[in-house]
Amino acid sequence: MVKMQKFDLAAIEPEVGGPAADRLISGTPRFRTWNVEEADGGIYAGVWESTPGKWRIAYDEWEYFHILSGYSVVTDDGGAVVHLRAGDSMILQPGFKGTWEVIETTRKDYVIRL
Repeated sequence: MVKMQKFDLAAIEPEVGGPAADRLISGTPRFRTWNVEEADGGIYAGVWESTPGKWRIAYDEWEYFHILSGYSVVTDDGGAVVHLRAGDSMILQPGFKGTWEVIETTRKDYVIRL
């Protein structure tokens, strides 16, 4: 059993998509997701990228992420705003609700725990 894994995005075909139509607020954001790891117990890791747009988000899981490039704004339903640029990291916890707005195409690496 392999106990380590290097991210090699060139070897992974990205999944493509976008936010659900009922969550879309503005723009036509397109997602690319390179799922690098899916482990038993609901742990996922990989790289996600989105083009500009804004949509509603609601989390049932824990997510840690690190912004690799671009500029996004995450706003919670209470009005707290976080500007995210390359080098920033964040954790979103179960129960978080708000919006994600991509101002400049954004790429992040992530780890999700269901």
